[in-house]
Amino acid sequence: KAGRQASGLLAVAQGLADDMAALGMDRAKITIHRTGLNADLFRPYDGAMCRDELGLPRDAPVLACVGALIPRKGQRFAIDAMPLLPEAILLLAGTGPDEAALKSQAERLGVADRVRFLGAVPHDRLPIVLNAADVFVLPTASEGLANAWVEALACGTPVVTTPIPGATELLTDPAWGAFAARDKLAIAIEVSQMLERRPPRETVAATVAGFSWKANAAALVDYWRGLAG
Repeated sequence: KAGRQASGLLAVAQGLADDMAALGMDRAKITIHRTGLNADLFRPYDGAMCRDELGLPRDAPVLACVGALIPRKGQRFAIDAMPLLPEAILLLAGTGPDEAALKSQAERLGVADRVRFLGAVPHDRLPIVLNAADVFVLPTASEGLANAWVEALACGTPVVTTPIPGATELLTDPAWGAFAARDKLAIAIEVSQMLERRPPRETVAATVAGFSWKANAAALVDYWRGLAG
């Protein structure tokens, strides 16, 4: 009801705009306004120093996943893929009700020594985790335009995630990311291929150069002024 009465509506992704229209909101009133991020914080760092700070080997493939430990985020599929990625280390940043089950799964698969649960990582330290990683993995069931994707890309870390609307809108170049079903083999294949390509961090970071808070705020002000006019 509120949406139908609004003068204007914002969505962070085309997929969400389509969902809103399906609920009866006027599609013509919906403007796409992308997620913003702190571009001063989320940027490429010295990866070797980040690994040293986290106690990680400099030469091993490192994967990172940031998100609440809940079924929707799909960390269990990333852990499932670890036996197929025998040299990789997986960093899980976040807390949630799935933590005990995920730890048991890692033990059962014999990969507990390569799956590191970082707990709740302060936002200002997430760039260290993301810069330490070679690939960001998020086998999520649904998102709008996940902040975690954008922040990983801003750090120069390519993304492997599910082919859902927000992701397919964002990851339009193979250098930036790849898509995999929530399946261990599919994830392992895409991660392995991304590790082989290893696109330059600066190339990946350029993907989200327009996602800064400054650009986000300016676009929002222009939008408000347009409504007022």
